[in-house]
Amino acid sequence: MLELGIKASDFELPDQNGEVHKLSDYAGKKVILYFYPKDSTPGCTKQACGFSERYPQFTEKGAVILGVSKDSVASHKRFEEKYGLAFTLLADPERKVIEAYDVWKEKKNYGKVSMGVVRTTYLIDEQGIIIKANDKVKATDDPENMLKELA
Repeated sequence: MLELGIKASDFELPDQNGEVHKLSDYAGKKVILYFYPKDSTPGCTKQACGFSERYPQFTEKGAVILGVSKDSVASHKRFEEKYGLAFTLLADPERKVIEAYDVWKEKKNYGKVSMGVVRTTYLIDEQGIIIKANDKVKATDDPENMLKELA
C-alpha cells in the first residue's frame, strides 16, 4: 500500500466506454480511487452499488469515484449496465496502475495461495496527495466509510 502524504502517481486508463482518463484530469477535486478484484462478483458488486447509491452525496462534496480492476472495457460496460452504476470504472488488464498502487499481492483463499488484487481504497486530495489509504476494506462498509471521510 502506498504511504499517506505522498503524491499519487498519475496514470492513463480507459473507462467502460473506452474513453481515456488521467488522474491529473481530476486536479482540484477529491478522488476516491478504489481497486477491486473482479466485476460482478458478490463483494465487488456490493461495493460498487454502495458507491453508486451514494454518488450524489459524493459529488455534493466535490469528490469523484474511480473504480479500477484488471477486467476489460467490455466487462466494465456489462457491469455498469447490469447494476446501473453511476461512476467511472477503469480497465487495467496489464495491471500497470494496479502494480503502481501496490495492490497486486499474494492472497490466500481456502489455503490456496495465488496473486490477485487486494481490495484497497485511496482518498486523494485536490492537490493529488494521498490523504487516506485502506487495504483492509470491507466491501459493504467502504462506500459509507469513504463518505464519512469527506465530511
